[in-house]
Amino acid sequence: MSPSRRSPVPDKACIDAVDLARSVAAEVGRPEWVGEHLTAQAEDTRLVTHYFECLDPSYPGWTYSVTVVRASRAKNVTVNEVVLLPGEGALVAPEWVPWKERLRPGDVGVGDLLPTEEDDERLVPGYAQVPENELDAEGMDKQMVWELGLGRRQVLSETGREQAAERWYNGEAGPRSPIATAAPARCTTCGFLTPLAGELRQMFGVCTNEYAPDDGKVVSLDHGCGAHSEVRRPASQNEPVAPVVDEVGYDHIVFDDTTELELVSSDS
Repeated sequence: MSPSRRSPVPDKACIDAVDLARSVAAEVGRPEWVGEHLTAQAEDTRLVTHYFECLDPSYPGWTYSVTVVRASRAKNVTVNEVVLLPGEGALVAPEWVPWKERLRPGDVGVGDLLPTEEDDERLVPGYAQVPENELDAEGMDKQMVWELGLGRRQVLSETGREQAAERWYNGEAGPRSPIATAAPARCTTCGFLTPLAGELRQMFGVCTNEYAPDDGKVVSLDHGCGAHSEVRRPASQNEPVAPVVDEVGYDHIVFDDTTELELVSSDS
C-alpha cells in the first residue's frame, strides 16, 4: 500500500498575502463587492487559496477565490488564479443534461428533425439473418421482412414494443384514466375499435369514433368512454298521467263582494 499523502505545510508568505489577494479580487469585480476574508487554504507547497465574501447583489452566496503562489527560493508572492466559486445557498445553473435526455413528448414541431441513433435499442434491422442452407451455418443471407407490403430497413424491437405498451397502458388511453373508470363498457366490445397489427394487437387498438375523445389514438382494449357503440338512448315515457283529485282537503274562499253569493242562495 502506498503511504498516505501528508497535508502541505502552509507557506507563511502566501498565508500573509491577504492584501494582495484582496486587491486582485477588487480588480476582477469592484472594491465594494469584496467582503471579509473568510479563510486561507494551503493547496500545495507554497500554494495557498484565499477566500473572500462576495457582496455583489447578483451573486448571493458566492465567494471570491484567489490563489497565490511563491516560487522556490523566491521572496515575492504572485497571483496564480482568481475566480468566483458558489457557496452554500448560491444560485447556480442546473446540471447540464444532454439534449436527448431533455427531450419530452410533444417537443418535436413543424420542421424539426429528431435523429435516430444507429444503436437505438427500440429498433432492430428489418431482416432476419438465416443460413443459406442447413449444412452451412456460417453462410448468411438477408431475408427481408415485409409487413402489409411495405418493406422497412428497421422495425420495432421487443424492447420498443414493451416500452410503448407500458407507456400507452399507464397513460390517459389506459384502463385507469378517469374517463375509462366512468365508462359504461370497455373498448374491446366497441364497434369503433380497430385492432393494431402484430403483438400489440393483443392489448391495443385505434379508436375511429369521430365524437370520442380518443378518435385516431391508440387505446387499450380495457379502456372506455361514453361514446361506446353499444350505448343507446333511454326509452321515452309517453303514457298519459292521470290527474290527481284531492278528495280530502278543501279550499277556503273569501268573497269581497257577497252580492252574487246572496243571489245564488235565494235561488236555491
